[in-house]
Amino acid sequence: MLVLKQADKSMLGLFTIPHQLKRRVAPLFQQGLGQIRTATKRAGGTVRNNGSSPGKRLGIKKFSDEAVIPGNIIVRQRGTQFHPGQHVKIGRDHTIYAMVPGFVRFYSLPWRGGKPRRFVGVVLNRGERLPRDEETLGRSRYFGFINVARNAEAQPQMISCTR
Repeated sequence: MLVLKQADKSMLGLFTIPHQLKRRVAPLFQQGLGQIRTATKRAGGTVRNNGSSPGKRLGIKKFSDEAVIPGNIIVRQRGTQFHPGQHVKIGRDHTIYAMVPGFVRFYSLPWRGGKPRRFVGVVLNRGERLPRDEETLGRSRYFGFINVARNAEAQPQMISCTR
């Protein structure tokens, strides 16, 4: 058992905190005499996607003068960097694909605002250029259409149905 002498008790009075300061100083003593705890590791935060998502495989799939068949994807893109030209269509995710067999052609035309707009089209022969001047060269394809001049000579026949 520890016994303190009178002299030791008087020394304890030197280290006691006065009543007025006790309220102000007490929080410092609770934290360890004003020490501030610092982190040993930097805060990392959270990361979305974490780099683990696979690439989307965007870009040009068929280059100029490459042969395509209907349904072949020519360009996969986000937004319309390339716009659909002759004999191609654009999907809802801006994928441009061929509608007819032929060869791929890339071309650009001046557009509003002065910046040229890039187009993709399909031609029948490898050496053709786009855009095609249909007034002088005529149409390159007649898929789904009839020749009106040839059928104008033939008179329509009346078909009668009797019971």
